[in-house]
Amino acid sequence: MTHDPLTGLTATAAADLIRRGEITSEALVGACLARIAARQDEIRAFVHIDPDHALAAARAADAARIQGKGTGPLHGVPVAIKDVIETSDYPTEHGSPAFVGNRPQTDAACVAALRAAGAVILGKTVTTELAARHPGPTRNPHDPAHTPGGSSSGSAAAVADTMVPLALGTQTAGSVIRPASFCGVYGFKPTFGLIPRPGVLTQAHSLDTVGVMARSIEDLALAGDVLQHHDARDPASLAQSRAGLLELATMDWPIPPIFAFVKSPAWGAASASMREAFGELAEVLGHQVVEIDIDRSIEAGLAAARVIQLVELAYHFGPLFDRSPALVSAELVAMIEEGRAISGVDYAAALERRETLYRTIEALFYDHGTILTPAAPGPAPAGIGYTGDPVFNAFWTCLGVPAVTLPLLEADGLPIGVQLVGARRDDGRLLRTARLLVEQLATEA
Repeated sequence: MTHDPLTGLTATAAADLIRRGEITSEALVGACLARIAARQDEIRAFVHIDPDHALAAARAADAARIQGKGTGPLHGVPVAIKDVIETSDYPTEHGSPAFVGNRPQTDAACVAALRAAGAVILGKTVTTELAARHPGPTRNPHDPAHTPGGSSSGSAAAVADTMVPLALGTQTAGSVIRPASFCGVYGFKPTFGLIPRPGVLTQAHSLDTVGVMARSIEDLALAGDVLQHHDARDPASLAQSRAGLLELATMDWPIPPIFAFVKSPAWGAASASMREAFGELAEVLGHQVVEIDIDRSIEAGLAAARVIQLVELAYHFGPLFDRSPALVSAELVAMIEEGRAISGVDYAAALERRETLYRTIEALFYDHGTILTPAAPGPAPAGIGYTGDPVFNAFWTCLGVPAVTLPLLEADGLPIGVQLVGARRDDGRLLRTARLLVEQLATEA
């Protein structure tokens, strides 16, 4: 199949070309829609799309630019939205039969920010049921016999298959980083609270984080700049000043980054191909890598993350199960029942343990630099009935730290992501370190 070169553009490049009048938003959106039409039956990344509506928005963006009305940082760039994030012009059905036909009247805060930056909302991508475990129909573009991961399955697959340059996802355990790894794209889960969540499905309010999938570090930083702001409607929303992520991510830095290589307790159970690929990466980086053993902290953090997620999930989704049990999958029922069985004492202890663990881990960032660790136990598993294990992600999500995955490795013909983790509110430096690593490995290849 011949690819239209427009569909391979990064969001950063597309925004620049549109701003300079070298391409139109209509041409870019039209190319993306053609790609979706050609591939949707096989990949099934989108659940809601309206080509006429998207093209009308693109034409309006072009007209505004021609009239000299000014352009935002994502002016005319198509963006896909995970179907747990409310959009005023598309249904938001949360991957659940209980929400079929649900039509929000307003945009989520993150969608409103995208529109204010000039983005064209291309459509809604497939999510697992209520962003939990029960998978949707999406397949991995690298091999449709394999899962794209979850719960942000459609967003990862759409970016990987060049249907759209940029997509939003959400992460409660590993739902941005893992599918980005499986599909071979860049994924960014920012510091908890950096991107406000009004209008986003609440599964676990202490963990839920809006994230981004794209084709470059610059794209992640650009989107992060657009999305980060304080919103008093979200109790977790950070009120402090925010650094410019794109400025920091693209800053020259003469000192090679140093990494703390964290294998985690799951290393032994991970695929042999993943362990071999990371061994080769560590060998290439040489003295830039120091292996750190924090297995006991990770084990305690994973246990805390599980308790927090299950209790809060049971609180938010339990009433739906009580009201309409036939509309809830067996996987979600099991999670609700397990969450309801956990005591309030254990839940409170898990919340407190999270902060104690962060104070321990925070010292690593100052003593050893950025943490380097796998994004997933291996390449995407075969089949689409299982979205993979978040064991390499849930600890970092629980701590509220920023994480990014880079499509740097592969095994068995499938991508494997390299995950980098930074300190809370140090998202810009994390993205800069990620860019330096990508550039260094490209030079040494």
